[in-house]
Amino acid sequence: MPHEFLTITLILLASGVLVVTASRRLNLPPMLGYLLGGMLIGPHALAFVPGAGGTQNLAEFGVVFLMFSIGLEFSLPRLNSMRRIVFGLGLAQVLATTLFTVGLCVVIGLGWQTGLVLGGIVAMSSTAIVTKMLSDRLELHSSHGRQIMGVALFQDLAVVPLLVMIPALALTGSEAPSAMRP
Repeated sequence: MPHEFLTITLILLASGVLVVTASRRLNLPPMLGYLLGGMLIGPHALAFVPGAGGTQNLAEFGVVFLMFSIGLEFSLPRLNSMRRIVFGLGLAQVLATTLFTVGLCVVIGLGWQTGLVLGGIVAMSSTAIVTKMLSDRLELHSSHGRQIMGVALFQDLAVVPLLVMIPALALTGSEAPSAMRP
């Protein structure tokens, strides 16, 4: 078991180096390379890395470190100073995207419940990817960088009600996608 974990870790590190090198040469963000590389070596493509066990533990550590690094970037006073952007622009983006998706789903006959779930999903973005891209471009503290981060921070806060809403819709026997029903 320890030998397998070490092998998986070495495969992940080697693929990380390769995809970052390829991404840089193609003038693409390294984060995109990580995503594509992960899909390529994962259990549903080349299967160099299994989908469970040690890989899941390593992924959980990665998420913890990622959240820690995002937490270092933002403080409560900074969030307070950005409250108009976070709760104004961020709320507007999430609501507009969700309502548009609900309307589209109703028009094509999927129902408002499905639209609500899909709209919540479509409205989200990855704060980690956005932060890294803005940081790499030295735009994190620019005017548009603050606006983008304000929207991303609101999306992070909006995840909690969405995670509560999706199972609630499924439990009521609504038109939520069948994959989301218990």
